[in-house]
Amino acid sequence: MAYDDHGPSEPPSPGPGPAAGHHSHLHGHAPHHTPGHGRAGRPRHALSELLGGHSHDSADQIDDALEADSVGRRALLISLGTLGVTAAVQAIIVALSGSVALLGDTLHNVADALTAVPLLLAFTLARRPPNPRFTYGYGRAEDLAGLTVLTMIIFSSGFAAWAAIDRLAHPRPLEHLPAVAAAGLLGFLGNEIVARYRIGVGQRIGSAALVADGLHARTDGFTSLAVLLGAAGVALGWHWADPAIGLVITAAILGVLRSAARVVTARLMDAVDPALHAQATSTLLHTDGVQSVRDLRLRWIGHTLRAEADITVEATLSLRAAHDVAHAAEAHLLRHLRRLSAVTIHTSPAHHHPGPP
Repeated sequence: MAYDDHGPSEPPSPGPGPAAGHHSHLHGHAPHHTPGHGRAGRPRHALSELLGGHSHDSADQIDDALEADSVGRRALLISLGTLGVTAAVQAIIVALSGSVALLGDTLHNVADALTAVPLLLAFTLARRPPNPRFTYGYGRAEDLAGLTVLTMIIFSSGFAAWAAIDRLAHPRPLEHLPAVAAAGLLGFLGNEIVARYRIGVGQRIGSAALVADGLHARTDGFTSLAVLLGAAGVALGWHWADPAIGLVITAAILGVLRSAARVVTARLMDAVDPALHAQATSTLLHTDGVQSVRDLRLRWIGHTLRAEADITVEATLSLRAAHDVAHAAEAHLLRHLRRLSAVTIHTSPAHHHPGPP
């Protein structure tokens, strides 16, 4: 039984017109949200992201509120400024002390801060309307931003690793230990301030992505506390402690790189969550008049989805009746698939194509 509240609950009846052949229907709507993404699910989602036990399409990491709401963009800007100041102060102490552990933490904070820049540029560029050259618009700018982010993470991890290994091979006294310890504490405080702000704004505007990003900043703060361990080890006479902590921080950066590379490359390959494909298929099959789904393709354009579907309908339907089925199928998908903005429906008469649908 169909659950479309845009049309009749009974299948369209055959009309006097010609038999239905190939039909295409394209219409754009604002994205609709599916059940299961309410407030009750956000803490579980954020905790899962924090523990690294959940993976899905990158679009779920930066959701509608963060993309469209000016409050979310302001949160990115404030986070950029806070982490930028934190990293700048740490860099001064790195120059004075020569701590490679603090260098690694500084680069980590710089990379975290600068990831907001390409994302903000991508959000701005994506607002441009489509044109005859870029007929799908500029949503793919986010993919280019993702590559920029990967490049920054690779550079920061490589430089931190080189500095730590060089210090292990050529040890030298670490100076200004109290300042190094203070800088590690500053890194913790800076990340905690950013974490509290992102989480608060994310909860207020309904952005699970911003909440998860705040929790990520909180874990980065504990990475900064590792600098304190390095300084304490050096104070106890363990001169290898500082570069060893630097290597640990490098490993943490590489963990971020692995996760980011997985989602960015999947996005470049037009990957979508298989559960989303299954949901779309089920939605089409629950539309009155749809007998089967021959083909269904989904792709992300920026933060919105586009769908192309080939459905089979009763061969005796008129062109108008087949059009009504296609319109109902389109309305179902737009209503029940989160962030779906445009659908193309192709209708085929039943038994018109040889082989299974």
